[in-house]
Amino acid sequence: MVYIGQIAIILVATLVASFISNRIGIPAVLGELIVGILIGPALLSWISPTNFIKQMAEIGVILLMFAAGCESDLDLLRKYFKPSMLAAFCGMVLPIILIAPLGIYFGMVPLHAIFLGVVFAATSVSISVVVMKELNFTQNREASTILGAAVVDDILAVIVLSIMMSFAGQGQIDLVSLTKQLLIQVLYFIGLVIVVKWITPIIFRVTTMLQVQYATVITALIIAFSLAYLAEVVGLSDVVGAFFAGVAVGQTEYRHKINLAIEGIGNSIFMPLFFVNIGLSMTFTNFLGQLGFIISLVIVAVLTKIIGCGGAVKLLGFDWTSSFIVGTGMVSRGEMALIVAQIGLTSHLMSATHYSAVIMAIIITTLLSPLLLKKAISQK
Repeated sequence: MVYIGQIAIILVATLVASFISNRIGIPAVLGELIVGILIGPALLSWISPTNFIKQMAEIGVILLMFAAGCESDLDLLRKYFKPSMLAAFCGMVLPIILIAPLGIYFGMVPLHAIFLGVVFAATSVSISVVVMKELNFTQNREASTILGAAVVDDILAVIVLSIMMSFAGQGQIDLVSLTKQLLIQVLYFIGLVIVVKWITPIIFRVTTMLQVQYATVITALIIAFSLAYLAEVVGLSDVVGAFFAGVAVGQTEYRHKINLAIEGIGNSIFMPLFFVNIGLSMTFTNFLGQLGFIISLVIVAVLTKIIGCGGAVKLLGFDWTSSFIVGTGMVSRGEMALIVAQIGLTSHLMSATHYSAVIMAIIITTLLSPLLLKKAISQK
């Protein structure tokens, strides 16, 4: 029963870390990750990564991605479709193009280097939203473009991640098997469209007739875990199924009720365990030896989003200030990049040698994001 004591220590530590994070104005997720570093093998060695914690953390990933899908505003995406699509596409392609060679230069094999680009192609807009709300900068074209692009960015990141995982651990590519697998995955995505548009509303109508307490929340969890499991069956990441399960539920009238309940369940135990577990995996072995790699990653990660996303909307008529706001609003990698990096480590798409340096670069980039966005908005 040692794991019960470990969970108690983790929860106490994350509670304190969240309080301190809020007081000093940094994202709580970073406080939770730092807790993992502090109490893990990297420093105090109070807790070591265990299979139980990893399994709990996996549930946290599913709930986190489900919540992200549930919060996706498809109406907003339709309204600012063109600038959002172009910003998301350029903001994803440019990091992959420029960061992959950087990874090769610092000793990564080509597949791992490409995956590194995918890690930094992801965007977490939650921090940007907090900054824009604090500055009362939400009802405008720039903010709407950032939010719409973030929705597209998440979907593209999930799809590219799934494609990358199809190559994980394969010495030689069997084109017949790969084509068959991709076809199955396409059918899975077609099935997702059907689930989102037609099946999910029917399921909720049936379950609400049962008059069971928390029926809608239980139903949402069934959909989330079922689609996550089926995604793994067809060779995709479970985060794919979880994300689109959230999108499906997000189109129903129960969206806010379910999202509130899922966030309560996830934020109270599973999601903190996920981020702490990432910290538990970190070490500072050869940290100074990778300092150049970390600094280079941070610089390229920031510039590729500002130039990629900001430059894209500038082509569509945004002025320089508005373009800079959109670019800086997409800089934060946050939990999305952390999730992709963690999946890459477990799927052998990233080596343990570079993992800690990548996580450190994600943290630094995420910390810089609100500072850059505040500076950009102040120029408006």
